[in-house]
Amino acid sequence: MKRVRLIVAYDGTNYHGWQIQDNGITIESELNRCLSALLGEEIQVIGASRTDSGVHALGNVAVFDTESRMPAEKISYALNQRLPEDIRIQKSEEVSADWHPRYCDSRKTYEYRIYRGEFPMPVKRLYSYFTYRPLDVDKMREAAAYLVGEHDFKSFCQTGAQVESTVRTIHSLEVEEQGADLIIRVCGSGFLYNMVRIIAGTLLEAGQGKRTPQSMADVLAAKNRSAAGPTAPACGLTLIKYEFL
Repeated sequence: MKRVRLIVAYDGTNYHGWQIQDNGITIESELNRCLSALLGEEIQVIGASRTDSGVHALGNVAVFDTESRMPAEKISYALNQRLPEDIRIQKSEEVSADWHPRYCDSRKTYEYRIYRGEFPMPVKRLYSYFTYRPLDVDKMREAAAYLVGEHDFKSFCQTGAQVESTVRTIHSLEVEEQGADLIIRVCGSGFLYNMVRIIAGTLLEAGQGKRTPQSMADVLAAKNRSAAGPTAPACGLTLIKYEFL
């Protein structure tokens, strides 16, 4: 028996998120299906991050155990021949039998992309949130600074989520302009359900002048979902990378 780690990239447009669901195809179900067929045994992967429906990833992480004699580094090549074209393994490697992606220190980096224009750009519609409203980027950056560090992010967690603690640490939160694109890049030790999308929606309100940057302190203090802004659409969000410490 050996444990194999996969680095998984995917376009989440056509999937009901990562985790297996009764109502549709997911990234996890496709990995399980294709790995089981490839290796001739029932495989169930364990994912590091359960991304939502419509969210993308360049580097999500998953592990699975197998009796197969196929070298771990070769599994990526064989598996990519079976997976749908919108899911691709970037790397496969053997790890220790007790290595678990959710139980080790790590940093995750997400990007939320916003396309600013007079009209939508069709080729960006699946990977960016479109707005025609002017955004004050400096105010968005000022607002973002309030969220860096260790805080109780209960206001930025979807109502009803079951978690032991809503305290999280954000290591960095940047708002970067690339032409008409605006990128909100956040790196943290972990995130609550819909946390990054709620942060993006709240920063958008600051950029539109609907709230002051200073109000972010009040949002944190409120510890109430209604104090923060809307949940930004899933299409703009991509899990960029995992770093294991």
